[in-house]
Amino acid sequence: MQQAEKKFVPSQQEPEQKKGKKKEKEKKTLKQEIMSWIWTILAALAIALLIRAFIAEPIRVDGTSMTNTLQDGEIVLVSKLDYLFGEKQRNDIVICRYPGRMNGSVNIGAAVSLDSYTLFVKRLVALPGDTVEIKDGHLYVNDEMVPDPEYQGSVPRNFEKITLGEDEYFVMGDNRRTSHDSRSDDVGPISASAIMGKVKCVILPFSKIRGVQ
Repeated sequence: MQQAEKKFVPSQQEPEQKKGKKKEKEKKTLKQEIMSWIWTILAALAIALLIRAFIAEPIRVDGTSMTNTLQDGEIVLVSKLDYLFGEKQRNDIVICRYPGRMNGSVNIGAAVSLDSYTLFVKRLVALPGDTVEIKDGHLYVNDEMVPDPEYQGSVPRNFEKITLGEDEYFVMGDNRRTSHDSRSDDVGPISASAIMGKVKCVILPFSKIRGVQ
């Protein structure tokens, strides 16, 4: 007795099942692609924030308080590394903030917030423990007259001698006639935490690229 030959008859549902799996796979792939882009963007933002916080960032000069050294509208490169691994020096040009000049704060977590400050570009003329005095139009630090380069309006008003405290730094603009700085009652000497970085060079406009000192 012959045994009936078994024939395989493909199910009509199989192509449909394969199509469904293919579509599901495509959806997963698209989702993975989107998530990959999101993580890439977030990583780039995190790296940019770390660079600005700990390495360097560009800052625009606004105003004439540092004329003739820096001009209104120039973009300077501010180094953070100089003060992470080195000491602040007299005559450094710095980016700093003043007391009570916070523009606002944004909470991004239970104990984390982002604070926005008005920043100023000034020259660091005296360090903790130094004495500072301005008389007869000249700046004296530790009773020694500081040579006065060709600053615009370089005849500042007199300033009575003071001795800086343990964490006090005295900053002034090179345009001493008009600069709002540590000589003012609403500013005074600033702390180390208020000094954000050291100005290294002008990077824009391209025709003005130069180092500063």
